[in-house]
Amino acid sequence: MPELPEVEALKDFLTENLTGHEIVRVLPVAVSVLKTYDPPVTALQGREVSAVRRYGKFLDLATDGGLHLVAHLARAGWLQWRDRLPDGVPRPGKGPLALRVALETGAGFDLTEAGTQKRLAVYVVADPRQVPGVARLGPDPLAADFDAERLAGLLSGQRRQLKGALRDQSLIAGVGNAYSDEILHAARMSPFKPAASLTPEEIERLYEALRTTLTEAVERSRGVAAGRLKAEKKSGLRVHGRTGEPCPVCGDTIREVSFSDSSLQYCPTCQTGGKPLADRRLSRLLK
Repeated sequence: MPELPEVEALKDFLTENLTGHEIVRVLPVAVSVLKTYDPPVTALQGREVSAVRRYGKFLDLATDGGLHLVAHLARAGWLQWRDRLPDGVPRPGKGPLALRVALETGAGFDLTEAGTQKRLAVYVVADPRQVPGVARLGPDPLAADFDAERLAGLLSGQRRQLKGALRDQSLIAGVGNAYSDEILHAARMSPFKPAASLTPEEIERLYEALRTTLTEAVERSRGVAAGRLKAEKKSGLRVHGRTGEPCPVCGDTIREVSFSDSSLQYCPTCQTGGKPLADRRLSRLLK
């Protein structure tokens, strides 16, 4: 799933390649992709892209006249830029293509989604805050006013574990499954640690890990072409998706806890005092 660093990189890439260009065609290909119908996608045609912004993991293409095309790539979605789009109109089918946006230059991009669970979402709105997912976003962790004190306030009273708190978009915007693993590893904290139990020293440590991990990932992604961002993300991960490999910090074997539709990875030595975590449903360390 694209998270804050990759969506930030896509925002920068699209800013360079879309701003000032006219949208000549928007073609929804998958029935499930379009979540709004008034105004219709055809209302974007003939409008010039004035800015590209990011809200958490949402991309916002603002056009002159005040309309916005807002997209959330979800778990298996992606954006594929094309210097020259194929001729003809794509036909709906079983392929990954969900939506195509064409510019007056002949260039444009496709939004694609792999797999059978179709969660990629596109909205055409007058204000991005009309998108429910944008309206309920928490603060951006890379914002200038996001400090350790604010993080402490967000976690105070949270009756859940750190892994879940970091992934909650209404609490902190933009962090998903992969970077929450990376942040907790950098902070040397168990994903099962209660969020409200952190000491002031632990809050500072988590804050530094959060900002540093995301900032470094953004810098690694900056200037990378859209088609190479997935590989760039994977190459920079130290624990997520690396079950069975040695921890790059201590050499211990990276372990995994599986859920019904996802998993987390962690280092026992760095994060849990050398003890492997039990099944997520038990929410306990193995004795």
